[in-house]
Amino acid sequence: MVDEALVWSTQWLSRFAVALGGFLIFVGITMTGVFVLVFFGFVDVSILEGEKFRMLSLWLLLTIGVLDLVSGIILRRR
Repeated sequence: MVDEALVWSTQWLSRFAVALGGFLIFVGITMTGVFVLVFFGFVDVSILEGEKFRMLSLWLLLTIGVLDLVSGIILRRR
């Protein structure tokens, strides 16, 4: 009984780590594409210079970083 629960939790954690890793790869590719567009001047980001948008973007980057750290820890323990 305990072995089945351990196997189930390990499988669930593995699936979660793979799903989280895939999501983070998608977000990373998207962020790289946005950076390239802004860097070459195709997109004007002056509208995002307000205090509200600056804090939102910082929280978004922090959240992505924390999710990346968690997925790295999960995959390392596997």
